[in-house]
Amino acid sequence: MSASKVKMRERKLKNQPVSVQYLSSSTQHSGSSGAVGDAGPSDTHTSAEHAKTPQQPGGWVRGHQKDGGGYTREMPSCITAVAFAQARAAEVSAMLKAVTKTTGSCHVFGALPKHMRRRAMSHNTKRLPCRLRDVANRMREKSLQSGSKKKEQAKNKSRKARRRHGNLLLEFNRRQRKNIWLETHIWHAKRFHMVKKWGYCLGDRPTYKCYRPCYRAMSSHCLLQDLSYYCCIELQGEEDKLLLALSQLTSKETGPTFAAISSLSGQRQGSLVVYRAGEYPSQPLGPVTFLWRPRAQGSGHRHLWIWAHPTMKQDLLPELQVVCQCSEAVYPLLLPVGIPAGTTHELQPKPENSSEVEQVTGTKRKRSSEDASVPPAKKILGDGTRSPTTPVTWKSSSTGIVINDLTMEIVRYRLIGPQSHAVLADILEAATECDEKSRAHPSSLWWPEHCRDENKMNLHKQQAEVYQTLKGVSNSGELPPGTVLGLTVDDPRLTLPSKKVKALASVKPAEDVDEEKRRELMLRGVPEHCCQSHLWEKSVRDNVTDHKISEQQLNRMKSEVLVPGSRLTPTPPQGRVPILLVHQPGKQVGREMSSWGAGWDLLLPKGWGMAFWVPLVYRGVRIGGLHMSLKHSQNKGAPHFPHDYPDCPAGVHFQEEQEGEFLDKFKRRPPAKRTNYIKHGCLAPFRCPWQQLAEEWELILGEGEKRRGESQAQNMAPSDTVMEEPMTSQRDVAKPRSRAAVLRNRKSLKLLSGWCRPVTSRGQRACRTAEMPPLDRSGVARFIAAHEMSLVWVRLSLLSKGKPEVHAMVCVPTAEDLQLLGKGPGSSGPQEPPHKDHLRSRTKHKKKAKTSLPSKMDSSEPATSEDLEPSSDSTLGLWPDPLPSVTSHCSRVTLGWVTQGDFSLSAGCGEALGFISVAGLLDTLAKQSMEHRGVVLLRNPASLHYRFAKVNIEV
Repeated sequence: MSASKVKMRERKLKNQPVSVQYLSSSTQHSGSSGAVGDAGPSDTHTSAEHAKTPQQPGGWVRGHQKDGGGYTREMPSCITAVAFAQARAAEVSAMLKAVTKTTGSCHVFGALPKHMRRRAMSHNTKRLPCRLRDVANRMREKSLQSGSKKKEQAKNKSRKARRRHGNLLLEFNRRQRKNIWLETHIWHAKRFHMVKKWGYCLGDRPTYKCYRPCYRAMSSHCLLQDLSYYCCIELQGEEDKLLLALSQLTSKETGPTFAAISSLSGQRQGSLVVYRAGEYPSQPLGPVTFLWRPRAQGSGHRHLWIWAHPTMKQDLLPELQVVCQCSEAVYPLLLPVGIPAGTTHELQPKPENSSEVEQVTGTKRKRSSEDASVPPAKKILGDGTRSPTTPVTWKSSSTGIVINDLTMEIVRYRLIGPQSHAVLADILEAATECDEKSRAHPSSLWWPEHCRDENKMNLHKQQAEVYQTLKGVSNSGELPPGTVLGLTVDDPRLTLPSKKVKALASVKPAEDVDEEKRRELMLRGVPEHCCQSHLWEKSVRDNVTDHKISEQQLNRMKSEVLVPGSRLTPTPPQGRVPILLVHQPGKQVGREMSSWGAGWDLLLPKGWGMAFWVPLVYRGVRIGGLHMSLKHSQNKGAPHFPHDYPDCPAGVHFQEEQEGEFLDKFKRRPPAKRTNYIKHGCLAPFRCPWQQLAEEWELILGEGEKRRGESQAQNMAPSDTVMEEPMTSQRDVAKPRSRAAVLRNRKSLKLLSGWCRPVTSRGQRACRTAEMPPLDRSGVARFIAAHEMSLVWVRLSLLSKGKPEVHAMVCVPTAEDLQLLGKGPGSSGPQEPPHKDHLRSRTKHKKKAKTSLPSKMDSSEPATSEDLEPSSDSTLGLWPDPLPSVTSHCSRVTLGWVTQGDFSLSAGCGEALGFISVAGLLDTLAKQSMEHRGVVLLRNPASLHYRFAKVNIEV
């Protein structure tokens, strides 16, 4: 018998009773008894008979054999009654024990006999015997209460029930309670990888390859993005009081403020960085864009919209309330506009003493009589996570300023590319006037009432003329940056093409476009009175949202047209929408790819998102997500929020989240497959210690000045030394440590840009060097004294091949490194010598010394630091906290780090965006020659190879 068969036999006989005996293979033969446990007959056979009988294959074998399989063919001649009865009794007891024995689980159904165990009894306890029903009911209630461990079963298991219109809407509203859904969420969810960020559910990148197609769309056609997640805060009040309050949050040193003439008139959109009240240049909050409503005749009351990223709203809104003195919250008396009355029971918490009994899980949900009388819920428009009782308006009794939170009240789309202007011209048509029949009767719609006012209709005609002139502009980059145009358009669903078509600008100029007006528009922009829009009025926005034509009603009206595919005539009165067109400037620095990335922002009332989104998609635009927003900023050479704002609260929080994500990804790999950053000489591969960098460079320059002062004091006369002592003592007075801040003073940035010699850098705009002060020791000292502990935003262009990565190190080249650069533009950079991983070697040493550790403990010698085990938080390949010196850790002195890096398709080389220390940059520039000024080294965290790069400071 083979070994496998022996194991199988032992496994089958393991549970048999001990009293049952089986004969071994040596005793089984043809003449032996076939009765199990019959020991008597086996003793009557003699050895002679056993020898006469041929040897039969003994033991248990699987299956049937040709010769009977080794089983005896003859019946035994006699049996012993006592032995036979004992064997049968043992088998009967074993069988009874197996039947009566319950299973290993403590379930009540295991106590039933085998023939009574049915699956139906676990669902219906009435099928159980009476003595077991109470125990089964208690166990069922206990399992229902532990809902946290096991998910509840769906109440509606049928797909037909789930796909009912009312249930779909209820589920739609329920799922966007925690994370807000944009109006284009379902469209994105079918085609994009969705991420949950900043309280929203947003599309990150498409499920198909899109990097180069999206870049081609931004360069030659149009890219569309949904920016409705940006928060809008409205300020109302007198112009002088608004400007006085907002002046505390800005500074003229950083550029145009809220009081800029072009922006204050409402003709341009402005942008700036907001700080905490009176804290400039420290404690910035982040960048915002703002838009003033054009002035009304004879009124000083103004409206201002401030658009901010959702991560800085929690910091910006309280700051605006403080400077505007708006502490009185206005609670809404009615429900928000986007939430119908039928959904109030979903938003309000249930009462504790409710008489209604909750439905048991697994039963079919039916509509109650109360729900049957209520119409089906509508889709939540706006912020569905906000409670109806949450205030969204704050006012001030002293200043008269009113603050309104318009988050998710306005839809904002961004079109990027040279043909974005042609796309808008193809889908937007100026609203047609109502007929006399509609004007004669009073209407609840806003457009028929609007058509009765001649002044408003004259303004609409002038805006339509400007828009018609705007169609003659071939490229959106030819217009003044930030141009604003107000307009009222027809429903774009009325002109939806049957197939996708790619909208392109007309090669031939339009005959009805005046060339003189077109040039005036390209030079000075839209007139001030044409920037007005009814989108500023809340009553008009609510009216347009509430009376929007549904898709079902619109399709029914199209089916009744005599000629299929033709436009509805006359246009339905509820099909007029007020909009705002805001021009977005493209790349404004450098000489290559000028105005790259320019486009338009389309502002709409809520509820009309998909009505404009689908017609835009049908014009052949490419759709981008959050990832392409980052790449768009990178190609423009502009900082992206919150990635490139390390001194803002949102930027600090983002860096902490990014470090956690990179560290988790690093730890998921096995230790043998990880990059050993200690050997690569990289202290912080997943974060950038900006504060430590600024403090170390301040200390380095302070020690250098101290050494120079000591050397000068030794060469001076004793009288001069006495005069110098008070100054030295004043200089050595300890100052309180300040936090590292980003330098945003435009005058200082222009000075730094000139010292970096932007004329020799790739794609930089030439500047007049005659007006700049010389770069000497005194000028550097004055600059550092004015901007200590400061970081500067730079763009680094690689002079040879290479692709910079996130958190790459920017270092100072040595004199020998610059000699390699003189060999040619494509010369390879220096190499960093490998570092020794002391942490790994110490860990191996401790593993070997574990056996000898008790003997050391018994001795009287004190334990050294090498005998101590590393902390549990330390990770192999990473430096544990606290970090050593970040500037002098490698063979080259560190200046800063990269926050964005990739191969730039617009520049044709590797480009990196990041921050470097102002003190380190000035010290490096002062020591470099004129031909090599502004040249630095760049090294990726997982590489030992340095690359030459040029520093560009663009203002």
